[in-house]
Amino acid sequence: MQDTVVLIPPWLEQLLHTPFFNVCRIHADAARSECNMFCIDCNGEAFCFYCRSSRHKDHQVIQIRRSSYHDVVRVSEIQKVLDISGVQTYVINSARVLFLNVRPQPKSGKGVAQICEICGRSLLDPVRFCSLGCKLEGIKKNGDASFALDGRNEELTMDTSRGSVSSRQQEEGLREGSTQDMYSSTPSPPSSNARRRKGIPHRAPFGS
Repeated sequence: MQDTVVLIPPWLEQLLHTPFFNVCRIHADAARSECNMFCIDCNGEAFCFYCRSSRHKDHQVIQIRRSSYHDVVRVSEIQKVLDISGVQTYVINSARVLFLNVRPQPKSGKGVAQICEICGRSLLDPVRFCSLGCKLEGIKKNGDASFALDGRNEELTMDTSRGSVSSRQQEEGLREGSTQDMYSSTPSPPSSNARRRKGIPHRAPFGS
């Protein structure tokens, strides 16, 4: 049991069970009021841009984004605090991301080369898990994987993650969290009333 605890950071399960993209109770009337951030140091609830500025300024903060109504995080952020080896990543809108939790779908049928060891979802690459949540379950079940970074990477995380994540968030303006589905969008279908009537107008002849 002790070994499993070492392999799993104490804040990870809280992250995976936290609901994101609710409106902040404190800053509900502000433009960036969606709670799309999580503080590793505080290990508490999700919070918004304004809460981060006032209460988590010097903390390690992860920004959650959304793809097809599912929560994702950028690889460039999460790999600084977790060993994400074995988890499927995706490139969406030019950003490499991974999913926090399993996404419901029918289990893959025959002929699929690679599937998630926990939920059976088909995978693109020869990896073991479709999400952080499935890797967590795999560690609890088998104990043959880990989220722990080695000592050198852990030092690098402590030295660089705060400043780099903060500057990147400021640079992006945190616009990603303000949309319901930021990475995938479906164009609106053309209106059925868009057709024009064709015909030549007829006038009554002028009387003499």
